[in-house]
Amino acid sequence: MKAIVDCNSFYCSCERLFRPDLWNQPVAVLSNNDGCIISRSDEARKLGVGMAAPYFQSRHIIEKYGVAVFSSNYHLYGDMSWRVMDTLRTLMGDRDKVEVYSVDEAFLELDDIPIDQLDAFARQVKQTVEQWTGISVSIGVAPTKTLAKMANRIAKKDKQATGCITVLATEETIDAALRRTRVDDLWGVGRAYASKLINWGITSAWELSRMPEEWAHTNMGGVVGVRLIRELKGIPAIVMEEELVNKKMIATTRMFGRPVTAVDELKEAVATYISRAAEKLRRQQSAAGVVSVFIVPKELEYTTSFRHGPSVSSHTSLPRPTSLTHELIKPAVELVDHLFENGRTYKKAGVMLSGLVPDDSIQGNLFAAPAENQHRFLMNTIDNINFSMRDDSVKFGSSGMNKSWKMRQELRSGRHTTRWDELKTVQ
Repeated sequence: MKAIVDCNSFYCSCERLFRPDLWNQPVAVLSNNDGCIISRSDEARKLGVGMAAPYFQSRHIIEKYGVAVFSSNYHLYGDMSWRVMDTLRTLMGDRDKVEVYSVDEAFLELDDIPIDQLDAFARQVKQTVEQWTGISVSIGVAPTKTLAKMANRIAKKDKQATGCITVLATEETIDAALRRTRVDDLWGVGRAYASKLINWGITSAWELSRMPEEWAHTNMGGVVGVRLIRELKGIPAIVMEEELVNKKMIATTRMFGRPVTAVDELKEAVATYISRAAEKLRRQQSAAGVVSVFIVPKELEYTTSFRHGPSVSSHTSLPRPTSLTHELIKPAVELVDHLFENGRTYKKAGVMLSGLVPDDSIQGNLFAAPAENQHRFLMNTIDNINFSMRDDSVKFGSSGMNKSWKMRQELRSGRHTTRWDELKTVQ
């Protein structure tokens, strides 16, 4: 049996955790640069606040009903996500039985739990997570991952009736759940495939589960379609995956807080993103052999639908892999010179480090001055200072000082769990 633990309106739950006055009140969280709504509480949804819609489109509803609105606070959300996942690992007693699927979801392996105890175990998990972290969760339990996702959707759809928990452990309960679930609500069925299935007369998950595997192989992407049919029939076909400890590539990308037209500001942004990516690189004790940079211009012509211009990108291979920030910044800003066009306005930039190798496999340079081979110790010192003091206390001059192009977060709440000077005061 598999379970999925899904945090309810996760970003909103994190904001409510330190604002008890907002419990049972409408809350919404905005995307980068306060552009779109990316999380909303049930109360906000019932008022008509749109999901993934531009902030300005729902602003009249937000102001009319006093919806609490927050800018994205990724420091807080990331830390609370870690606390939730660590709680699940503690409850399971084996980290291999927990697969972190996203920032607010995790699969659990429940093969050791007797069928008649699944509901009680799920309720214990829910109660413990909410007591230890303050984040409310919904749990779906079923024989496969796909059915567990379906069970979780049912649990969240009618929270009062289900208590945010749905267990599909028998053929009868699975069959009933399949019949009440539309194909476009299934995990793994995208919009394009959903339209095709509905045109073929397959509208429910139950009807899809009755289709032959050969048909799925031909019409639903080969092996992927076959796996989906098997999962719907209760045959596990999507295995639990081990946690990815070391990434194969590291990227940092951000929207600008305002349009950027100067090459120097683009270089500052790219140098800042490289510094952040280099910290992540050293954290997993890796070195990068390839540096890539991309910038996204704003579309010059106004059209009926807003869109960015096509991104332009380039990359360069380094003479030898490195994790030193200054050795990564130099080729990155040189790429900006090649990509930048005078007269264009840019809305976004990003960097990516690839060709990663273990840092301890890189030999020192016999022809370099001894001091140059000690730069790793310098980087570790800078990382430790920035980790303890935060907010880039020590940074390279190429990253800029004022950074007026930084992402807008005008409504951001306090980083209550990661900053000493922003700890919540209790009176």
